[in-house]
Amino acid sequence: MSANQVALWYLVASVFFILALKGLSSPLSARRGNLFGIIGMTIAVLTTVAIVGKGRVELIIGAGLVGAVIGSIVARRVQMTQMPELVAAMHSLVGMAAVLIAIAAVGNPAAFGIAVPMPTGNKLELFIGTFVGAITFSGSVIAFGKLAGLGKLFRLFSSAPVVFKGQHPLNLVLAIVMVGFGTWFFLAAPESQWPPFIVMTAIAFVLGFLIIIPIGGADMPVVISMLNSYSGWAAAGIGFSLNNNMLIVAGSLVGSSGAILSYIMCKAMNRSFINVILGGFGAAEGAAAESTDQKTVRSGSAEDASYIMGNAETVVIVPGYGLAVARAQHAVKEMVEMLQEKGVTVKFAIHPVAGRMPGHMNVLLAEAEIPYDIVYEMEDINSEFANTDVALVLGANDVVNPLARKQGSPIYGMPILDVDKARTVMVVKRSMAAGYAGLDNDLFYMDKTMMVFGDAKKVVEDMVKGLAH
Repeated sequence: MSANQVALWYLVASVFFILALKGLSSPLSARRGNLFGIIGMTIAVLTTVAIVGKGRVELIIGAGLVGAVIGSIVARRVQMTQMPELVAAMHSLVGMAAVLIAIAAVGNPAAFGIAVPMPTGNKLELFIGTFVGAITFSGSVIAFGKLAGLGKLFRLFSSAPVVFKGQHPLNLVLAIVMVGFGTWFFLAAPESQWPPFIVMTAIAFVLGFLIIIPIGGADMPVVISMLNSYSGWAAAGIGFSLNNNMLIVAGSLVGSSGAILSYIMCKAMNRSFINVILGGFGAAEGAAAESTDQKTVRSGSAEDASYIMGNAETVVIVPGYGLAVARAQHAVKEMVEMLQEKGVTVKFAIHPVAGRMPGHMNVLLAEAEIPYDIVYEMEDINSEFANTDVALVLGANDVVNPLARKQGSPIYGMPILDVDKARTVMVVKRSMAAGYAGLDNDLFYMDKTMMVFGDAKKVVEDMVKGLAH
C-alpha cells in the first residue's frame, strides 16, 4: 500500500472517529456514534495491517483475534455495576501498551523507522508517551481497586482517601527526579540510555499510584474521565515517535475529549481542574458521617409510596448507584409505564456524576429502553423540583445532599439536584448508611421525606404491585 493510500484511509478513519464523538454527545445518537467508532477502528486496523506488508502479519492477526474473543466475552458478561471497573481496566491496558511500544522502540528504533542513533526529538516523544502511559496504567489499577471495593484486601484500594504527611512534596520531588532522568535519557549515547529510561519509567509507575490513592468518595467519576484523557495523550505521544498519523489523531481526540469531560465533571463537583491534573483533589473526602442518634426519620412501605405517586400529577425520579447495584432499571421502566397510564407526568433527573463514572445512569436507563425524551440533565430539570409533587430518589445520596449548600461541609459548593424543594420526597435505600463521600444526608430527616428501606429492585417491584391495585 502506497503512502498516499495509507494517508487517505487514515483520513477516512479519522473522520469516522470524529463522527463517533459527535454521536456520543447525546443518548439519542449514541448507538450511531458507536457504530461510526467501530467502522473507523476497523479501517484503521486493516490499514495498519496492510502497512506491515510482508512482515509477520499472522502474529498481528492472531493477537487481534485473541483480543477480540476476550473482549467479546468480557463485554457480554460484565454487569452494569461493574462498568466503571471495566473502563478503568481498559485505560490501564492502553497505558501499558504505550509503555511497551516505547520500550520496543528504544530497544530497536530501526524496526519502527526511527533513525539510529535516535534523534533527541524522538526521545522526547517517547519520554512523554512512556511516563503518561505508566501513570495511566498504575493510576487505573488503583482506580479499579477502589471501584471494585478491594479496600478490605489492600488499603491502597480503600474508597476513602489514603493520605500521609508530605505526600504532595514527595510527588513533586519524584516528578522532578523523573524529568532529570528523562534529560539524562535525551543526552545519553545509545549504549547507555537504558538505565535512565528504566528509572524514569519506574518513577512514573510510582507516581501513578501516589496521584490516585488520595482520591476517594464522589470524586471517582472525575478520576475515570481524567485517566481516559491520560490514555489518549499517551497514545498520541507514541504516535509521534512512530510517525503514525492515525495514532496521533485518535490519541489526541481521546485526550482532548477526556480533558473536556474532566473539566465538566470538576464543575459539577466544585473541584479545581488544576488540582485534578496534579492529583491534589479528594483530600477532604472521607469525612465520617455525623451521628444520627438524635435524629429521627419517617419511614413508609412500598405500598404507601405507590399510593402517593399514583395520586400525584408529577413525579421526578432520581437514579443513583444503588439502582445499578440492585439492577432495578427494568422494574423502574414498568413502574413508569403504569404511572403514565394513570396520567402522571414522569421525568428522570440525572446528575453529571451520579454513579461511578460519567454517564453511568444514562447507560443504565438506556439499557432498560426508557425513552430519552423523559430523561433530563441536572441543569435542565433543577428549576422544576419546586413544582414537583413527588421526587423519588432511588439509591442516590451525595448528589442530593443539601450539605453541599452548607459552608464548611466537605462537599460545599458541589451542585446538587434540588430534590429537597419538591413537595414530597421519597428515598429508597437499604439502610441509613452514609454515601460514598462518607457524609450524612440532611434530606433523609426532613418532615417531607419518607424513607422506604430495602433493595431497590424489590421495593420498585412492590410499588408496581401497589399501582396495579
